Amino acid sequence: MRAVVQRVKHADVAVGDRIVGAIGQGLLVFLGVSVDDGPADVQYMADKIRNLRIFDEQPIKPSEGEGSAPRSKMDRSVVEIGGSVLVVSQFTLYGDCRKGRRPSFDKAARPDVAQALYGNVVRLLRDSGLRVETGAFQALMDVRLVNEGPVTLLIDSRKFF
Repeated sequence: MRAVVQRVKHADVAVGDRIVGAIGQGLLVFLGVSVDDGPADVQYMADKIRNLRIFDEQPIKPSEGEGSAPRSKMDRSVVEIGGSVLVVSQFTLYGDCRKGRRPSFDKAARPDVAQALYGNVVRLLRDSGLRVETGAFQALMDVRLVNEGPVTLLIDSRKFF
């Protein structure tokens, strides 16, 4: 399972003219499911998203000789800041572009399998007390966001196992 996690000031996802999910401060997560994923990947991803400490408690004043802008220390999770999570399915995270001009999606899970595992990640996040919004599975979506930082991280459950 792969995720692109972005720290956002706000984000929303629309299908056509209709907003189907929107959050304020929190995490925008693009989530891809592979043919090899199962319950352990779901648990790993939900735990990692929930507990990832990428929000700032307070700015740190610059030291002598450093730039004048305050630095930040990433030491709080989305739970600790009272933020929300917007999870958008994205099978293209398993696109393999090494050969030819067109990506291969052989490693992406079939839609029925992917939807079930994607739904399990969303359920675990909600069950942990987070406010979670979603996109529309297999729909053509427009995603809008303001990335705070910018902070963008890649998570791959197979890099752990």
